[in-house]
Amino acid sequence: MPEICRFRGILIRMFYDDHPPPHFHVKHGEHKAKIHLGTGELIVGHLPPKTLRLVQWWYHQHRDELRDNWQACQFTGPLKRIEPLP
Repeated sequence: MPEICRFRGILIRMFYDDHPPPHFHVKHGEHKAKIHLGTGELIVGHLPPKTLRLVQWWYHQHRDELRDNWQACQFTGPLKRIEPLP
């Protein structure tokens, strides 16, 4: 699963040819979750509240890039790295 971003110990990845709904995967320590690309809401898993807020802040800054990467994943195209939070 390609890594598209890493910041503050949070790893953001996407699977190639993944199932709908469009989403990305988050790992922070022992916590794992899937975040919906349309809403930024948690679909599955658990993240500590502070981590979820950081991920959602990052998501709102990079929605278009995330959607582009989702499209690339559906056709096994190359994924682009996305800037981390400062």
